[in-house]
Amino acid sequence: MNMGKSHHANCLSPKLQESLNFIQAHAGEKNFGPLLEKLLESRIELHPILFGASGRLKDFIYLDLALDSAVKTSIEKSFTVLSNAHLQELMSLVSLMLENLCLSTVNNEDLIYITKDWYRACDSYKPHDQQWSLHTKAVLDRIQLTLADKAQYYLKMMQPSAEYLGKLLRVESWAVVNFTEELIRAGSGATLSILVNRLNPIIRNIANLGSWQVISPVEVCGFIDCVNKLIDVQSKVFNRPTIIISNKVTGEEEIPDGVVGVLTSDMPDVLSHVSIRARNNKVCFASCFDQNILQDLQLKKGMKISVRPTPSGLAYSEVKSVCSFYPQKASFSPKGVMLKKKTFSGRFAISAQEFSSEMVGAKSNNIEYLRGRVPSWIKVPISVALPFGAFEASISAEVNKDLAKKVSFFNGLVNGGDIAKLQMIQDAILEMKAPFQLMSELKYKMRSSKLCWPGDEGEERWNQAWQAIKKVWASKWNERAYVSCRKAKLKHDDLCMAVLVQEVVNADYAFVSHTRNPISGNPSEIYTEIVKGLGETLVGAYPGRAMSFITKKSALQSPNIISYPSKPVGMFIKKSLIFRSDSNGEDLEGYAGAGLYDSVTINKMEKVVLDYSFDPLIWDKSYQRSIFQRIAEAGKIVEHIFGSAQDIEGVVKDGEIYIVQTRPQI
Repeated sequence: MNMGKSHHANCLSPKLQESLNFIQAHAGEKNFGPLLEKLLESRIELHPILFGASGRLKDFIYLDLALDSAVKTSIEKSFTVLSNAHLQELMSLVSLMLENLCLSTVNNEDLIYITKDWYRACDSYKPHDQQWSLHTKAVLDRIQLTLADKAQYYLKMMQPSAEYLGKLLRVESWAVVNFTEELIRAGSGATLSILVNRLNPIIRNIANLGSWQVISPVEVCGFIDCVNKLIDVQSKVFNRPTIIISNKVTGEEEIPDGVVGVLTSDMPDVLSHVSIRARNNKVCFASCFDQNILQDLQLKKGMKISVRPTPSGLAYSEVKSVCSFYPQKASFSPKGVMLKKKTFSGRFAISAQEFSSEMVGAKSNNIEYLRGRVPSWIKVPISVALPFGAFEASISAEVNKDLAKKVSFFNGLVNGGDIAKLQMIQDAILEMKAPFQLMSELKYKMRSSKLCWPGDEGEERWNQAWQAIKKVWASKWNERAYVSCRKAKLKHDDLCMAVLVQEVVNADYAFVSHTRNPISGNPSEIYTEIVKGLGETLVGAYPGRAMSFITKKSALQSPNIISYPSKPVGMFIKKSLIFRSDSNGEDLEGYAGAGLYDSVTINKMEKVVLDYSFDPLIWDKSYQRSIFQRIAEAGKIVEHIFGSAQDIEGVVKDGEIYIVQTRPQI
């Protein structure tokens, strides 16, 4: 057995042997700090050996498992002492448990970055400092997200085998059902979770955070129903005013018809699509961080309660009489919203100078209206579009006539109530062939607008672009959008889909700004959320919170940070084109269609695990102030140009501000 010169004959380095001797001599002592450090040192020293070729590998694996178990046991024994521990002592134990979990986990990149960020939080500790506590809270949130993600991974990986073997071996069903859960509880992650739960209320108290994050502050009354995922019931119609308690809210869902409130333990962004739609539809929407409150609400399933916003969050109480402040009916859809069906102009592609309300939607028209009206330091991407009617003309073309019949048939079934056929319509659209006239006109308009024509990079590149265009068209029939139209009593057949074509800015950061504070309604404040990479992780179904700040329009140079980022991943992309949905069913008065339809890039976005420990937007206060001031200033300028509050999407690249779309804030 050859383990290298640095090891004794028994394959243990002198440092590892010394640590193991210390552990043997001090096991069981009340002063557990030095013991924990030696246990961790032993695992670190042992780690390279586990990846080396050795006839005694099994022995080393068992030794590592024993050391891991000893770390867990030592900390759990100290829990009674820790009830009166200082904050820094608890933070130190979290540091040790994070390192220990890194050593126990394969594919641990996320845990390594969390550990780096946690050490920076420990090193920058400032007693009773709100900004420090907000950042520390974000790291704790990311730890919880990662632990939950790992638990789900183990459940999917191990539980099917447990159930298969359990059935063959006739193991009692309760043991089989709990098998993976008990394995997870026996691991270091469970101990870390207990420590985080002890720290959370302390940090929240320093940060002056209550038990609630109120996203849509509306007073409502309804009957409680409990679901695991909001998306599972998005197409359901509730026949009485309902307040849903949901474990999971991704940010992409449509709030079901008849629902007046959604309360969740999840952390959707304030400017995610579901949050915007909740505010527009006057649905109470809030995250709750107190498990005792959530459990109390879940125990009230079937009961009628009233929920009202308060200065510290939300208050709720049982009611026995009819709620006087909310109409008791199943549907609370906006009234008087109508779609005006668009006709095909005969052109398959148009330049930005040809944009009009009869040709394209508000997304295209608004971004073109900005060009030439904003100062030169605010960048606006070049655009062309496939106008209204281009889809209908394309599917009616001779090359697609069989698909047109198929889509028409399935659409009739959908209109008859069979929404399961929506997917078949989408699948059929993805089989369409491009009419020659469409390809020819789009090529000319893109080249004359100085946009790269994908066909110049080969036939396959054009095929990718055509597939992206079809995905945008097909998104008219996604379930979320269809349910939203039905709920708003819009005629789905009158919905027309233009496609806005732009070059993707390979962003360092992406942001969404509302120029009227969406939480308080204060018109003198701009509320912004910002993430690393592209904006998909902000507006879409990605866990964790964005960094957010509020800026007074009278003091643009003094942004107030109200949350730090906890999103584990960012989305990045190489130079590419994006095909944005631009329907006539978005941004209508009284109806927000934001995020219902798809925007698709040619290149696939790359998911990158994020390291915040040296992110200048967090740690370089001068850079942070400069970027935040310019984002807020851009928002103020755009609002002035349109003369009303705006919902703005933009990106930051090399310190430059780009506005990629804007719509009226509803």
